[in-house]
Amino acid sequence: MAYSTHEQFLTMLERSKRPLILVGANANVDDFSSAFGVASLLSKLAKPVEIVTSGGTAPKAISFLKAPAAIRGDIQNIAKLTLKVKLDRAALDELSYHKDDDAQELHIHLLPKQGHWKPEDITIETQSYKYDLLICIGGSDLEQFGEIYNSYQDFFFKTPIINIDHSGKNEHYGQANVVDMSAVACAEVCYDLFRQIDETLIDEEVATYFLTGMIHKTRSFRSENITPKTLKVAGDLIARGARRDEIVARLYKTRSVETLRLWGRALARLKSDPKAKMVWTLLTRQDFTNAGTDETALENIVEELLMSAPDANVAAIFYEHPDKMICVKLHARRPHDALHLGAPFRAAGTREEALLRLRENDIVKAEKKVITHIKDQLTTHA
Repeated sequence: MAYSTHEQFLTMLERSKRPLILVGANANVDDFSSAFGVASLLSKLAKPVEIVTSGGTAPKAISFLKAPAAIRGDIQNIAKLTLKVKLDRAALDELSYHKDDDAQELHIHLLPKQGHWKPEDITIETQSYKYDLLICIGGSDLEQFGEIYNSYQDFFFKTPIINIDHSGKNEHYGQANVVDMSAVACAEVCYDLFRQIDETLIDEEVATYFLTGMIHKTRSFRSENITPKTLKVAGDLIARGARRDEIVARLYKTRSVETLRLWGRALARLKSDPKAKMVWTLLTRQDFTNAGTDETALENIVEELLMSAPDANVAAIFYEHPDKMICVKLHARRPHDALHLGAPFRAAGTREEALLRLRENDIVKAEKKVITHIKDQLTTHA
């Protein structure tokens, strides 16, 4: 008999001795809130709880949530590397090593008592991975997990994956794919999953995690993709103890002076194209330095841009990334698709909100390249 999606999910969790929760390199509040909920479930099942993201930290906006696990930027001690040397040709007399810091290499020295070894006497072996299950949240494909995926591709290919998402672009890369395109957020997907497994799993803290994700993803239920089911789920979460007033206050009513400085600079540079119904702005590294903040202050700035131009359907923030590239936060209202509009620029995210990355060190050139492309798309399909 074929298992249902929630049965597959639960069975894979129960069989796992050491699962790992993974969120994307550009994970948002919804992704992390969902990860916190899943981590809470793992704790209740007496499983080790670990969350990893290439970004290394959760958004500051959800610092009010009690994280059920530490968040790391890399996978520690993923597997042991074993060097095997046949001793029938030559017995070992001395073993030593040294690190070459300039070349970033480890040199291992083996001295035989007599005779010598040949290359065929030596084999290198990677033992089984420490983790036996990957729970990927909010990534439509594996590339969205950034450097974690790039560094450990063999681990991804050899480890069972549970894929949790709500994007229509999801490639169903998991052995279990918990993907609901009718949901507005990963948190809504997780709520449905938990409810089908055991409703008692959704206590006050978990309900707060999931409602946080839904409020963030829907801009406090003001986005156009709200469904009656979404509102019912939100009501159920509040009934289970989700702290709605605290969530709204912390996500939307509490702004640091540094964030407000950066927002002021972004709004001062606001540009628009009424014909394309688009607004955009630019921020340099110096703007971040002068404001005394970093990229985390951009989380809700798109909303400010759209509020400043209510007729706009597309908004973009260009900013200089510390890794010497230009990034663009692109937001699109239906029927437009942020992933489609940003496709030539390695867009990652959802149809509502995507991140573009350009191997460009001139923000003005990047602006011209991206805006020209998007305007062409908007006016051609108007």
